Amino acid sequence: MLRSIFATVLIAIGLCGVASAQDSSTGAGPAVAPVQPSGVAPAAPTLGGVQGVNIFEVKPDASSDPDYAKQTNAERAKVQPGNNAPMWRQIAAGVTGTSSLPKSEAPEAGNLIQPFVQYPGSRLTNAGEAWRQVRNNWLIPYGGSLLLIVVLAIAIYYFGKGSIKTRGAPTGRKIERFTPFERSAHWSNAIAFVALAISGVVIAFGKFFIEPVIGATLFGWLSYALKNLHNFAGPLFAVSLVIVFITFLRSNWPQKGDLHWLRTGGGLVTGAEPPSNRFNAGEKLVFWGGVFFLGLIVVSSGFVLDRLLPGLVYERSTMQIAHMVHAVATMLMMAMFLGHIYLGTIGMQGAYQGMKTGYVDETWAREHHAYWYEDVKAGAIPAQRSDPAPPSQTVRV
Repeated sequence: MLRSIFATVLIAIGLCGVASAQDSSTGAGPAVAPVQPSGVAPAAPTLGGVQGVNIFEVKPDASSDPDYAKQTNAERAKVQPGNNAPMWRQIAAGVTGTSSLPKSEAPEAGNLIQPFVQYPGSRLTNAGEAWRQVRNNWLIPYGGSLLLIVVLAIAIYYFGKGSIKTRGAPTGRKIERFTPFERSAHWSNAIAFVALAISGVVIAFGKFFIEPVIGATLFGWLSYALKNLHNFAGPLFAVSLVIVFITFLRSNWPQKGDLHWLRTGGGLVTGAEPPSNRFNAGEKLVFWGGVFFLGLIVVSSGFVLDRLLPGLVYERSTMQIAHMVHAVATMLMMAMFLGHIYLGTIGMQGAYQGMKTGYVDETWAREHHAYWYEDVKAGAIPAQRSDPAPPSQTVRV
């Protein structure tokens, strides 16, 4: 028994001695920097007997050789295997490679990323990164805040004052306010707008309030489906917007009473609504500011993003500018149309029935559009005249 223990101790001492000799041969103990001949780069450090490689150490001519393939195979691969830093420097500088895509369809197909540029008052940055910063730091937070403020203001007004009621008793006599063609044009445009607004909001803000609930995978499929819906609903919205503009243009020119209506805020605060024509000044602002001005910007920038404008060179910078313009215009349009949707549905009694059925009661017409009601009664608008009829009878001329 003792002889076995003694033999085990001797073997352990021998192994320790061998390990000490190996450590001294590999540089263990006091660190002494070897003297390198002049002009020779210091040897790469070792770790556990494995020689390390400094991938950021590049020869003076490593990034200046225009023939990158020759440089990699003949020179740099011997001393720096796996170091792709020079290649990425050239890519960042805008070097053009080869691609199977035709130049006529994709002029930047040979450029992997956009070159770095120096914007006034900022550091050297990539144009794609600059667009991302604008989207994440400006468009998303400020655009989302605008929509939330509008929704909150509408909610406060509705729960504070309620919907605008018709003060007089209904007469039972109806006036045709919208023809079937006008209602078809309006509803086509409204449905396309709602589809675009919902899909756009989910794509832009969904990762903040939808993805945490349903998960990344399901949200990815949802975003993909809504993106395709957005792309196909855009042209429908554009065509219906043109039809709506032409259809209602005649009734949206400036008329008497518009300035007075604006000065009094349409009676939303005082409760006494000033007289107006077929469309009041607020509706005309929505028509010219939302349908015409913002609609022109939204449709034009949307066509660029859908690549529907012939003759335009679709580069990265073109798409980035179009996206930023499209985002700003759509946020303003949605904020403006939210007020229009509110007053056309729950915000004003009888307004929704006018667009749903095409008819409004005489009392509603007299209280909300007095000038238009007088023109109808006088026969100045023959196609929308209401004849004196029994309360249970609806007249359409």
